[in-house]
Amino acid sequence: MRKHLKKIVIAVVALAVVVVAASFIYAKFFNKADKEFTTQDVKDRLTTTIATDPTSGPASDSTTGATAPDGTQAATTVPSGTAAPAGAGVDGGWKIADGSEVGYRVDESINGFDTTANGRTKSVTGQFTIGGTSVSAGTFTVDMTTFKSDESRRDGQFNGRIMSVDQFPTATFTLTAPIDFQQVPTDGTTITAKATGDLTLHGVTKSVTFDVEATFQNGRVGVTGQIPVVFADFGIPNPSFATVTTEDHGVLEFLLIFDRA
Repeated sequence: MRKHLKKIVIAVVALAVVVVAASFIYAKFFNKADKEFTTQDVKDRLTTTIATDPTSGPASDSTTGATAPDGTQAATTVPSGTAAPAGAGVDGGWKIADGSEVGYRVDESINGFDTTANGRTKSVTGQFTIGGTSVSAGTFTVDMTTFKSDESRRDGQFNGRIMSVDQFPTATFTLTAPIDFQQVPTDGTTITAKATGDLTLHGVTKSVTFDVEATFQNGRVGVTGQIPVVFADFGIPNPSFATVTTEDHGVLEFLLIFDRA
């Protein structure tokens, strides 16, 4: 009897060791959270993505002026240090362009081993208006059904129990007060300010205030920042599940590229 009990104890301990070891390996080596967006990321995307031309007519190369082969897509590649063909200054309307991305980031622990969970989507639309040194209006919408992480099980929890994307397929942000950058940016300038607006997430709307960083480069605008989110404020269930525990809050992170509307 004692020998049998000893074998059971050894098996349980061995299983526990395997679980802990697997959790450590996953948390430290396999869980690949994206790095947070940086100013350099913004500048890189302002340079390497495609700038849409709001004027009619065939596309042309911004360096050579050559007409695009199909003669239909009104877009130009913007080489480093070259202004986009949208005119000088920043006044007017701006719209979301290629290179924009929105994500979530939450600190979590797997059997006591700390890691970070995050997922991202490029399915974001919106526009804003600049007059002088201020952004006077802006509205943005994110398709919540398109978020992807490095773990399909996490995506299943996100889409179902946590965010209920079938019931709440979109999230929106609407600016409710002007963003004053204090100065008209010159090419290559990065400016910081605070933004205030209504964030609708999981069917709940709350006023939020957060820091934004805007870069004007190559006749385009790039904006990055993070919006802190306390899950209970938006009726979002705590993401903790089984051996995975999370903080009761996270952030919505964004990198948005804009061309003239």
